[in-house]
Amino acid sequence: MTTVQSIEAIDFDPNGSAEELVRRALERFHPRIAIATSLQDAVLIHMAARVRRDVRVFSIDTGRLPEEAYACAEEVRERLGVLIEWHFPMRERLEKLATEKGVFSFREDVANRLECCAIRKVEPLTRALAGLDAWITGQRRDESATRRGLARVERDAAHGGILKINPLADWTMEDVRAYLRAHRVPYNRLLDRGYTSIGCAPCTRPTGPGEEPRAGRWWWEHSGRKECGLHSCNFRERVGSAT
Repeated sequence: MTTVQSIEAIDFDPNGSAEELVRRALERFHPRIAIATSLQDAVLIHMAARVRRDVRVFSIDTGRLPEEAYACAEEVRERLGVLIEWHFPMRERLEKLATEKGVFSFREDVANRLECCAIRKVEPLTRALAGLDAWITGQRRDESATRRGLARVERDAAHGGILKINPLADWTMEDVRAYLRAHRVPYNRLLDRGYTSIGCAPCTRPTGPGEEPRAGRWWWEHSGRKECGLHSCNFRERVGSAT
């Protein structure tokens, strides 16, 4: 059963480093805390593995991940010695969606795209978070307008009020690249080909000069809502958060 924790339970320094926040979170909540990875890079996994090698890490296989994501996962397993827990969509729901609406319904309108994301991402996430008191994400404020107000620690109302920890909230893409270079951390090779935010293969393209990092996600949509539903609190007023 999930235990609702207070933000103060982490006892973190608001001005401290990402590494320090990861360390304090693991010391306070392990094993009832996990890192969610999209396999864009292994920055957070590397930070956590330096604290404890048995850190829990999970990823959601939507069935449409690019090959480079799996290559990154294998590097994490082989080089960092960290096992990734995989969560998959429910087969029956995927089969029903493809049968009734076709395999590209997500390109028809935002509602259909969100339905696809709900089946392939949101429902598996709910299962992945079951029983946890906290989870760690790699969200950053510079990624899109919907993440500008991102707190480093917040309560996740969409998942029973567990704590959601965003150690990289105040980082930029350049900070991420600098960490990758300095520590030779595994990363998704699509980052070398102009991709700055990586999701499902049919829904991701490289970004151009001046574009936000998430501009390459669902690029055919004109909405500024570049989210799939995994972080639904980005659309509502944050209650209980700390920068």
